[in-house]
Amino acid sequence: MSKPLSLSFDPIARADEHWKQRWGGVPSMAAITSIMRAQQILLAGVDAVVKPYGLTFARYEALVLLTFSKSGELPMSKIGERLMVHPTSVTNTVDRLVRSGLVDKRPNPNDGRGTLATITDKGRQVVEEATRDLMAMDFGLGAYDAEECGEIFAMLRPLRVAAGDFEEE
Repeated sequence: MSKPLSLSFDPIARADEHWKQRWGGVPSMAAITSIMRAQQILLAGVDAVVKPYGLTFARYEALVLLTFSKSGELPMSKIGERLMVHPTSVTNTVDRLVRSGLVDKRPNPNDGRGTLATITDKGRQVVEEATRDLMAMDFGLGAYDAEECGEIFAMLRPLRVAAGDFEEE
């Protein structure tokens, strides 16, 4: 992954200064811009690591989810629910995994209209290797220690609760 030329200033901080001058102080503008830029950086980093395995991070997440299930298979609807993505995205992701030989699909015997996705032995091997590589690069968060990663998780949790991702216990 090539890095863009480094600027001699923080463009988000500069935009925040201009924002304050034009519209007044709105700390959420600098925060969201930082989050969106961080997402771009992290996604580019993890996608570069999983690309040699024929994966995107979304496909990697689906494989990992299947490894977490007792039988190595889940209904497509459950995959979408757990990954918090639209059914069309799940179908696209799983179909690509099927074409790669990492997942099989079959009718769900417990739901006449549903489909089960099952991780293959090749899929298990690929997810183990990709996970090893992602862990080696700290999923792109090597600039933070374990405590700071916990703080990031805790800071973003209320946003996820407010969005309805899950109910607070």
